[in-house]
Amino acid sequence: MLQIIKCNAGHCNELSILFNNYRVFYGQNSDLDSALRFIRERLDKSDSVIFAAFEENIMYGFVQLYPSFSSVAMKRTYYLNDLFVNVSFRRKGIAEALINKSIGFAKENSAARITLCTQIENNAAKNLYSKCGFTKNTAYDYFNFTI
Repeated sequence: MLQIIKCNAGHCNELSILFNNYRVFYGQNSDLDSALRFIRERLDKSDSVIFAAFEENIMYGFVQLYPSFSSVAMKRTYYLNDLFVNVSFRRKGIAEALINKSIGFAKENSAARITLCTQIENNAAKNLYSKCGFTKNTAYDYFNFTI
């Protein structure tokens, strides 16, 4: 049976393997040592909240939320930055379960919203996000300054 749990430092090794695969999926070089350091630091510093999907003690996917705030709403917000399910286990509802867990967590913490972005050509993700109730922002243009 699928279980979604909030990760802690004890999940770093298994989580870093999935995180490394996530980065490779987005065109980055494999670097397990750096992935482990990055995940461990996020959890140790409470910089993010990570939920992982398990079945029979095997981790199949994760979602990472970064907290922020809305000054206008005067509430916490979350940025859903990472969502990944092992390729062999896609199309089984795992990503949707991770998103729903994130939404429940945000509601429990009285957040104003969850924000995310995805690649323009990632239609599968966009369809999933729409199915889960996310709507495309048409009120604001977002800009980045790359350093």
